Amino acid sequence: MKTLFLLRHAKSDWRDSEQNDFDRPLNARGRRAARAMGRELRRLRLAADHIVASPAARVAETLALLADGYGGRMEIRGDERLYLASADTLLAVARAADERHRSLLLVAHNPGLHMLTLTLVRDGLEQADVTAKYPTGALAAIVFDVDRWAEVRPGSGCLARFLRPRDLSADFALDED
Repeated sequence: MKTLFLLRHAKSDWRDSEQNDFDRPLNARGRRAARAMGRELRRLRLAADHIVASPAARVAETLALLADGYGGRMEIRGDERLYLASADTLLAVARAADERHRSLLLVAHNPGLHMLTLTLVRDGLEQADVTAKYPTGALAAIVFDVDRWAEVRPGSGCLARFLRPRDLSADFALDED
């Protein structure tokens, strides 16, 4: 059994139109949402054995605040391939994961995360929510009845959980993207 967690970075700050996309930070609501998601992951006892993340500033900031909310330190491996990655690239990274890891967290961007989730999931509790939208700060947990990451295939996963910041507080429901 393998579990793939897919986390989209929290809401970024678009006030500076000259800001390089890669260096774009989170806005205030994104920072609050990332910390709140960390607290919720701790409450639900959800943790990944291994974390691979886009090196973009908004992803690094999301993970730092998530760890703060979770109450612990996270070992993260940055991977440039995850910056604005397609669903195919994200799947290739997951399928190449070390077999020692029962669970893997990929932290990246849309539309790749949304498309990968839709590609992998055959059924699940919140599938309709995922189909409609994959907002900033959202986390999908997809479970696969496989022994090796290389066996993960389109349509082979079950969506065990889809958690959005707005599920935690109405404060995060405004202007979701």
